[in-house]
Amino acid sequence: MPPLLLHPALPLLLGATLTFRALRRALSRLPLPAHVRADPLRTWRWHNLLVSFAHSIVSGIWALLCVWQTPELLVEIETAWSLSGYLLVCLSAGYFIHDTVDIVVSHQARASWEYLVHHIMAMGAFFSGIFLTRFVGGGVLTLLVEVSNIFLTIRMMMKINNAQDHLLYQVNKYVNLVMYFLFRLAPQAYLTHFFLRYAGERTLGSFLLSILLMLDVMILIYFSRLLRSDFCPDRAPSRQHKDKFLTE
Repeated sequence: MPPLLLHPALPLLLGATLTFRALRRALSRLPLPAHVRADPLRTWRWHNLLVSFAHSIVSGIWALLCVWQTPELLVEIETAWSLSGYLLVCLSAGYFIHDTVDIVVSHQARASWEYLVHHIMAMGAFFSGIFLTRFVGGGVLTLLVEVSNIFLTIRMMMKINNAQDHLLYQVNKYVNLVMYFLFRLAPQAYLTHFFLRYAGERTLGSFLLSILLMLDVMILIYFSRLLRSDFCPDRAPSRQHKDKFLTE
């Protein structure tokens, strides 16, 4: 393996990070809904979600294509490798780097601390695939979650715009629930099962298993919030802070 400072993946990571930074600048020029434009916090969050939406569409479809082109990624999670899957993991790592910097520089770390924790864990897992060329299949399977994130991001953007009564929101909340099961809970359960059985006794496998278990907890917490907010609103806790929607 080449020295870290000379690793060929570094230009890929830098290029991906700068690409998402440029995309954010371009998307920030788009017109804003009136309700969003009136609030600087909502404006920042809207722009942040636009980039997240673009990443979800690209990486979600890309992950499906990787699995279709190289089905071995579903079975040989540690050793299976494909150039397309490797580039996908690099692209998504670049997105997480960009989003982490965007949150910190925009002074939203306190309101969005859950995203920061998620991004740090995701980058730790992705870097093992990027720099050690192992568990690339696991990274691709993890990115199937981005299919679910397409509909989850639509939900969050409509909530920010106070459009929960819109027909699209009502339809999307059911589609989002199905996609959450298919592309978030199911792949996460499959990966957890794999690492508990095969990778738990290995050093790198133990490290990735610890990240995976923490992500499992976060995903279940998010799922319970989603159910309370969209399907049991009477049981959802009242919003106490202006920026509470950032993590709902």
